[in-house]
This record gives sequence, structure tokens and C-alpha cells, in this order.
Amino acid sequence: MHEPPAARPTTGKHARRRSRSVGWRFVLSAVVIATLVTGLVRGFLVDVYFIPSPSMEPLLSEGDRVLVDKRAGTAGQVRPGEIVVFDGRGSFDPITDDRELPERLLAATGQWLGVSGSDTVYIKRVIGVGGDHVQCCSKEGDLTVNGSVLDEPYLYPGDRASDDDFDVVVPEGRVWVLGDHRAVSQDSRSLLGAPGGGLIAEDRIIGRAFQLVWPPGRFAPIPGSAA
Repeated sequence: MHEPPAARPTTGKHARRRSRSVGWRFVLSAVVIATLVTGLVRGFLVDVYFIPSPSMEPLLSEGDRVLVDKRAGTAGQVRPGEIVVFDGRGSFDPITDDRELPERLLAATGQWLGVSGSDTVYIKRVIGVGGDHVQCCSKEGDLTVNGSVLDEPYLYPGDRASDDDFDVVVPEGRVWVLGDHRAVSQDSRSLLGAPGGGLIAEDRIIGRAFQLVWPPGRFAPIPGSAA
């Protein structure tokens, strides 16, 4: 009766290959899990937004990155004074997107990485919510909400409350938004004669900006947007 052949011992070369294979599988699994977790967090909790223009100076400068609390975009929870990021399609921009698919994918990738802004997503300060009567300007050049002068220490130095007069009662479910750098900001004032009148539907609000994270030297919470 013949004895079965003894198993050949694993050589050092084979052991190293197996070790490398296990290591690569571990790294790949870790990358996939980290990507999924990051996607879930950014999809439902906190996202990063790239500031594409000077419309919110001096608080936020072009090229800054801010964290956005996506839980704060729930209808009825938006408060005056908060800095919100919103989808401007249907109010600031047409809903249609005529760009080719590769161009849209490239733009979306840049936005997701926080290295470029969006043509349809904006960041502004909420001035009035549903039921508020927003007017500008008084004889003294002030903006008023429900008859009371709004103190605006955040305005860009030298800017007036508005170069254009307006008198708006904000419907329920909508908000009236302005940039802090009024002289250069495209905001609710710019679209008074357009469909929707520049009023942003609450369900278009992506979230509230609460933390400036880039550049590192400007790392700081965003005033007016505390939870």
C-alpha cells in the first residue's frame, strides 16, 4: 500500500505572493468601505461646498470651502440670518441642462471633490421666510423686515443694503435670499420679474453652511448658522 505523497512545504516566494495578495485585498476593501461611508455621510449628513464667487464677501471668499449640514434643509426649519446652499434650478436657473454627459460628469466630479463650484448651486443668506414682509430701501437706506430695520453688520464694506428697491411678502414654503456683497451678488433681487420672483422653495435648500474649513488659516465656524 502506497503512502500518499507528502504536501510540499510552501516556499518563501509563494508565501510572499499570498501575503501581497491578502494585503491588496485588505487595502481594496478598506478603500471601498471608506468610499461608501464618505458617500453616505456627504449624501445625507454633511457635505463640502466650494465658494465659486465673491458674492458672500467678506464672510466667505472665492475659493473657500465650507461644510454644509444637510439635515438643516428640512422645510420649516430655515431661519433668517442663516447661510444656506440651495439648488437654483427653477428659480435662479432653468431646470434643463444642455451639457453633454461627459461634461456633466466632469463637473459633478469636481464639485464632489470640492475643487470647483456648480452652475446651478448657490450660497446666500436668508433674509425672509414665509410670511415675512421684506422691503428696501427706507429713507435712511436700510432694509426692513416686518417694518423693523434689519441690522446688517456682515455687509461688504461700502455696499448699500441694495441698489434696487423691492417690496416683497414671502409666501409660505419660500425664502428670500441675498448675498453679503450686495454690489456683485446675483440673488432674489435679480429675479423679481422672472418666474418665481427670485424666491427659493424650501425643498430646494440643500443645507446650512456652518463651518469654514479651507484655507486652513481661515478655519472657523460661520456666524449666524449655529445649530
